[in-house]
Amino acid sequence: MGQKVSRTDFEWVYTEEPHASRRKVILEKYPQIKKLFGCDPKFKWVAGSMVLLQIFALFIVKDFSWPLLVLAAYCFGGILNHSLMLAVHEISHNLAFGHSRPMHNRILGFICNLPIGLPMSISFRKYHLEHHRYQGDEAVDTDIPTLLEAKLFDTTFGKFVWVCLQPFFYIFRPLIINPKPPTTLEIVNTVIQLTFNALVVYFFGWKALAYLVIGSILAMGLHPVAGHFISEHYMFAKGFETYSYYGPLNWITFNVGYHNEHHDFPAVPGSRLPEVKRIAPEFYETMPQHTSWSRVLYDFITDPAVGPYARIKRHQRGLRT
Repeated sequence: MGQKVSRTDFEWVYTEEPHASRRKVILEKYPQIKKLFGCDPKFKWVAGSMVLLQIFALFIVKDFSWPLLVLAAYCFGGILNHSLMLAVHEISHNLAFGHSRPMHNRILGFICNLPIGLPMSISFRKYHLEHHRYQGDEAVDTDIPTLLEAKLFDTTFGKFVWVCLQPFFYIFRPLIINPKPPTTLEIVNTVIQLTFNALVVYFFGWKALAYLVIGSILAMGLHPVAGHFISEHYMFAKGFETYSYYGPLNWITFNVGYHNEHHDFPAVPGSRLPEVKRIAPEFYETMPQHTSWSRVLYDFITDPAVGPYARIKRHQRGLRT
């Protein structure tokens, strides 16, 4: 089973999450960052082009053999779908059309969701905004592994399995930690997605749908682009709960690697997050950061000091109104 992790509990703290206070300090020193707030007018065209590219790919992959189909899903389709998931992440912050046009954002979210194969755009937004506001809250932040996950996957081999199964934990963990009744928009999202899936099967066959869904699942697990799931908030340096990555994979992930910058300024589109770092370098260059998402996955699996327990948690204080 491999070496057992050295941690036996999460890192419990009694301080507030650090981003709100740092945002205040940075804006006092650099008020010009407020000019970066708002939507990115190019975003909808980039995201829409990726959706069309995946639909075009269905014409090609529908006749692939199963081994070639899985390879294409891992090396191409999964990367596109993961990028579309991060487009949904941008949309969840209303960064496609701005806060004044919420339904435009939701509709684009439905569209970006289509190649992913599983309805997630509305549900993701519902939980992700709470992750920002209540980062580390034991009962609200569903980004943190459950105690059962941490106990079961506490060896080198266990962590390898856990990384491979990440997509399923992301799907089902919110239903355990913080279950919520489905909203009308979630039902609409599901109906649209199932209709699209049925059309894919009707026009292209089951292999085409498998290409989409398998790609989504594989690219959320043991895959270089999925390294950001672990790099963002797992504690690789004691006391630091958010980490940035400034490498080339940001080019295909809407700069999600600029994660300290994103949590400090969620109203800034991903395309402008490098500018935040450029304006206020002393706040970001001195913090621990990652240089490779693939290395993050390797270190997470092999380092006994890191594992599902390596998260900063806070005791629940309840949802504030």
